[in-house]
Amino acid sequence: MKFSKQVKPISYLNSDAAEIVKDISESREPMLVTQNGEAKLVVMGVRSYEEQEQTLALLKILGLANQEIKPGQFRSSDEEFAELDKEDAQ
Repeated sequence: MKFSKQVKPISYLNSDAAEIVKDISESREPMLVTQNGEAKLVVMGVRSYEEQEQTLALLKILGLANQEIKPGQFRSSDEEFAELDKEDAQ
């Protein structure tokens, strides 16, 4: 994702809020807002934000699973299915 096309000063945010909402909603590209030439915040649509949060949650789950696999804190699928079969038989 390149912010170079979507960099706007805070004065633009103040004067063109309705247009910004429309543009971001349609393009689904975030906008970088600057103040005194310095990056201050990122404005993004709700759908994009929700998708980003879902992606981060999945990455966290994968990271936790990876931490369990390294020290051998896992069972093979054969062991897991055998345990399930055992529970079903009872």
